[in-house]
Amino acid sequence: MPSITFIHPDGRSEIVDAAIGDSAMFAALNHGIDSIVAECGGNAVCATCHVYVDDLWLAKLPPVDANEDDLLDGTASDRLPNSRLSCQIKIAPELDGLVLRLPERQT
Repeated sequence: MPSITFIHPDGRSEIVDAAIGDSAMFAALNHGIDSIVAECGGNAVCATCHVYVDDLWLAKLPPVDANEDDLLDGTASDRLPNSRLSCQIKIAPELDGLVLRLPERQT
């Protein structure tokens, strides 16, 4: 089972296991990562699962689609070049060890 490291704004990190095919958002919710709000339940309509992808992992993710791009413009914390919605990051074996930084706030 692949693992994901979530790094909180205060620097503390949590490593969780994620099932292949699930989203990073679902893995966060399953393990009680409180910085992922996910108000829309992963339907890509709210941007409350915003994360910053560690630069080493960006190239392993598919490109941002138009809908995700629009939603990222409305995040509560600053949008950065490595901003993604965790509901749009589908876990695959090659993402084992993925590092996601959590923003200061989601709403």
